[in-house]
Amino acid sequence: MSRDTAPLRPVLDQAQASVRSYHGEHQAHAHGYAQILFALQGRMELEVAGRPTFVDSACGMVIPAGTDHGYLAQPQTQILVIDAPVAHGLDKLRRFAVPPPLRYPQSSLSAAAQMALVLQAPTLLQRRGLDLQCLQYQVQATLHENWPTARLAALMHLSVAQFHARFVELTGHTPQNWLRGLRLDAAVQQLKQGAALEATALRCGYASASALVYALRRERGVTSRQLREQR
Repeated sequence: MSRDTAPLRPVLDQAQASVRSYHGEHQAHAHGYAQILFALQGRMELEVAGRPTFVDSACGMVIPAGTDHGYLAQPQTQILVIDAPVAHGLDKLRRFAVPPPLRYPQSSLSAAAQMALVLQAPTLLQRRGLDLQCLQYQVQATLHENWPTARLAALMHLSVAQFHARFVELTGHTPQNWLRGLRLDAAVQQLKQGAALEATALRCGYASASALVYALRRERGVTSRQLREQR
């Protein structure tokens, strides 16, 4: 990413927080104030001071004032950005663990309070990226196939242990709980559209219609008949 030659924006008097939607690539630029970035939805690839990195919902970045940074983001990426005055703790590039109170949905805390939580958050070493959007797209396209955690991990080029840890860190769910949710979401949508129960079960990865019926009752508290009646 080449350097954007636009002048630095003026220094801030107080912290300002906002949720921003990003899409596509932006050339490297710098600000006259520090920035704190982490994702509420999706992830964003960054180039900071000439080095590649990223932010997601578990890993954030402190970018000091005057530091060149550019980004590349997929559609519908939402980033919590705190523009902050130069202060102790914001004068060095740092990757931090996003505090749980600041994760999606957006915190109601003031910008100053959010910044204080970030300053207290543990520093993280560089993490391996996990593209959840890509993973979800590939799984949803083949829900009828078997998706053990080892296969999910291999798709992301991680060991099972690394994948499981990163997945739970990002989503708060285990990979198999997430997979069950995808299958049930797809089954519910198809049944509401009038699809046959047996065919829906097989398309969504269930061994039989009875297995899908049991899962619907246990997880969603509904029957296939009730879903069809919602057409």
